[in-house]
Amino acid sequence: MRILAGQQKTWNVVSLALILLALCCAQARAQTVQIYVSSEAGDRLAAKPAVRFAPGSGAVASGLKFQINEGVTYQRISGFGASFMEAGLMVINTLPPEQQEAVLRAMFDPQQGAGFTAMKTPIAGTDFMSAGPFYSYDPVPGDVQMKHFSIARDLRPNGLITYIKRARRYGQFVLQAPMDYPPDWMLVNPDTNQDVNPKYYDALARYYLRYLQDYEKNGVFIDYLSLFNEPDVYTKIPYKEITVLLRDHVAPLLQKSGLKTKLMLSEAPDRDDASTNYPVLMDDPGARKDVAVMPYHGYDFKEYSKIGDLHRRYPDVPLWMTEVCYAYEAGTPKTFALPQYEFADGDFWGQQIFSDLENYASAWIYWNAVLDEKGGPWSVSYVHGNPDPNIQHPVVIINRKTHQVTYTGLYYYLAHFSKFVRPGAVRIETAGNYSGVRAISFKTPQGKVVSELMNSRQEDVDVALVANGRTLSLKLPAVSITTAIW
Repeated sequence: MRILAGQQKTWNVVSLALILLALCCAQARAQTVQIYVSSEAGDRLAAKPAVRFAPGSGAVASGLKFQINEGVTYQRISGFGASFMEAGLMVINTLPPEQQEAVLRAMFDPQQGAGFTAMKTPIAGTDFMSAGPFYSYDPVPGDVQMKHFSIARDLRPNGLITYIKRARRYGQFVLQAPMDYPPDWMLVNPDTNQDVNPKYYDALARYYLRYLQDYEKNGVFIDYLSLFNEPDVYTKIPYKEITVLLRDHVAPLLQKSGLKTKLMLSEAPDRDDASTNYPVLMDDPGARKDVAVMPYHGYDFKEYSKIGDLHRRYPDVPLWMTEVCYAYEAGTPKTFALPQYEFADGDFWGQQIFSDLENYASAWIYWNAVLDEKGGPWSVSYVHGNPDPNIQHPVVIINRKTHQVTYTGLYYYLAHFSKFVRPGAVRIETAGNYSGVRAISFKTPQGKVVSELMNSRQEDVDVALVANGRTLSLKLPAVSITTAIW
């Protein structure tokens, strides 16, 4: 018995040592931090040597210290991306086949590219649905039963369903679909962009439903239907009428159909408009119960706090920033060359992404994903608000003559979020406010922490991240974005 007891004691000591060794190894692994950098100096989503946290929360010489608190959480992230448009696939299709696939991989593959996770797909005609004239899915006047409804154009080689399916070879993403205009015959006066005629509300609800059903029959599920794109700017339907349309016509029909598509409110052209007009619908209990997301556009490039105010007023409904771009028609100065090739331009877009996320946006979606060297091709239809020219800036620029592909600064700043801050991540508290240097952090569903750090200064800066009583020292290159993951 004494021998057995001695053996037991020996095994207890060995077991304890193994446990301590395992804990030490686990702690060492937890302290290892992966670093990825894109910078004006030339790094592009470049993996850097891993670094480690050091014990304590001491000072950093520069004084730039960000305190991360995993115990304070904010919004859950739904995704990042851009918009499918005929113009984009038209331009991609001018490339040799291998280059076409390389572009799609760079946008949608989460390992080899940006891994976009939230995409916009417009309902019929808009300014960059450029493979033909402005169109609707049912142009036959008075066809309230949608007997002539057809999505045939979207199935063509340059069509949206073709584009979406090609993209899905490389990655998965949610789709949100807004509409600029219903069929012209549903308007009171299409020549002056008047309201939707209320007598066609049921017909318009059927139009939305057929769109969703026909896309699903062709292998594309639309996750979110957004009733109107910028209703103040294009179809001039007031929010009180959007409330009626959503509450009494669209939502009941979708529920009866059994489709799982969720409803978005509609898309205000800027944050101030959203702050002013969304309460018209959201304060109606019958309409609010069917609103899954409040999307808005970012064309004011300011007023971020008004989105934060909307969140505090309606904390149960996520907010998505679903459209923004450089465009002369949207106020970009004519002296500013479009499209933009310089990497440093990405810093501007990084500021937008940070500011929206800090004010509770759960998704961030740019407008054109791909355009050519001229910022086109664009669709022209003056009555629908689509002028000529309509030069804009995309995420990826393809020169149709030389086949040169340029991944813009915007691409890299957006990719740092889409690639590393995946859907389901939750924003966590990151304290620290410094001129030209920003940090924002997220907790992933797998339990990791992802911190995004921007240095807008023209010189390298030293910063410290403090988390759980430990300090991570980092050098941020001039004009750069850095991702730290542990």
